[in-house]
Amino acid sequence: METEMMRPLLLLPEMLLAGGALAALIGGSFVPRHRQRIIRIFTAIVLVAAIVAAAIQLRSPATSAFDDSFAVDTATGIARILAASGTLLILAIAADEISASPRESETYALLLFSTAGTVLLAGANDLLALAVGFLLASIPLYALIGLAHTRAGAEAAMKTYLMGALFGILLLLGVTILSGLTGATGYADIADRLADAPQAAVTVAAVAVIAGLMFKAGGVPAHFWVPDAAQASTATAATFLTTVPKIGALLAVYRLTTVLPPSSWPPLVAALAVASMTLGNLAAYWQSDPRRLLGWSTVSQVGFLLVPIVAAGRSDLALPSLLVYLTGYTATNIAAFAVSAALPEHRDLTDYRGLAAQRPWLAAALLVALLGLVGTPPTAVFIGKLTTATAAWSGGYAWLAVAVFINTLISLFYYLRWIVPAYLGGNKTPTHTAAPAALVDKTTRRWTVRIAVAAATLSVAIGVAAGSLWAVASAP
Repeated sequence: METEMMRPLLLLPEMLLAGGALAALIGGSFVPRHRQRIIRIFTAIVLVAAIVAAAIQLRSPATSAFDDSFAVDTATGIARILAASGTLLILAIAADEISASPRESETYALLLFSTAGTVLLAGANDLLALAVGFLLASIPLYALIGLAHTRAGAEAAMKTYLMGALFGILLLLGVTILSGLTGATGYADIADRLADAPQAAVTVAAVAVIAGLMFKAGGVPAHFWVPDAAQASTATAATFLTTVPKIGALLAVYRLTTVLPPSSWPPLVAALAVASMTLGNLAAYWQSDPRRLLGWSTVSQVGFLLVPIVAAGRSDLALPSLLVYLTGYTATNIAAFAVSAALPEHRDLTDYRGLAAQRPWLAAALLVALLGLVGTPPTAVFIGKLTTATAAWSGGYAWLAVAVFINTLISLFYYLRWIVPAYLGGNKTPTHTAAPAALVDKTTRRWTVRIAVAAATLSVAIGVAAGSLWAVASAP
């Protein structure tokens, strides 16, 4: 890989996101509340510029920046596009939900900061860059969740903060051990020197760093905050925290496993994959709040996304299948949350009775999104699950591919608990109110409905065009 030390434009997408966040935070202080849409438009422009810059760089040969501490390759390019595109879609949900609210511009700044941290995580090729990316992606989440201004929101923010502090300490402990064992922080140097290090210490470090990254991914054992945050925070925050941070966290885990000795991590990641997908599915079974159900679904999806990482180094399908799955999951999960955001008063699955008759387009988006999360063809997640299971099988983990199949069947039940009332149930007047009530826009959430339909359509389109996406993801 060609090393580039003096080309700061290699980090142009990250510079745009971080600089845009600062500009939104400062500029919002000088813009009247009723004109905060100016900051929203500015944020959208920054995200589009980051997507364009990332797409242009994706066509260039793989290289690195800042003395090989940040990889600028296919995985980083796709992660940049996914993170910025996901945040752009979520921005439309925010336009309906928090327009003219007291913390509108701060919300946009926090979204940009966390997105910048996500892409830094995705390309981190150095332990110090990994730690900085983790903190930059995590700290804004605490504030985003706390913006709900409800007791449940405050509790969720506190739980997220405490879990983040605990697993952040674990990650920094692992970083300290690895750097102490090797006398280096760059992945290339660490890979060369770990062979002579005590294997017990290397295993402890691997467990600590991967466990810390599981907080950002939302998987076992750092998953406890996800359902509470998805249920109690605003729809904007809930959609973001269950979608965008996972892109950087899972790619960070993948890059780290390519450095660690094969004896120290595959059993751990395989165990976390099975535990996440199984626990997430079982916990989602009897949830009545749709956002809490999607929160547990997120935990389960992390388990599926960990499967190709187990095959890293043993199957050429590992990284492409992970990138394809992340692409499909981003569109599909946003579609599902957008449906719940479009109907903020529907906070129980029974409230969706008769939705197909009242709002057919929204019901169709819900159907595509939920069946897409199951992994039904021709949606993008189907391609992701198929290729991840294939990667596990070809990498010598046939039992893990079987676990993917079994858990996919299990997940169908609780998604049907949401789909069936929408299409077969009679009309029902919602009896639940959305939280937080202070931020609910009483007018029709037209933008959110459009995003739900568009993201569901995108999920199918990605599945149909998966061949082209696979070709991009497989590029060296």
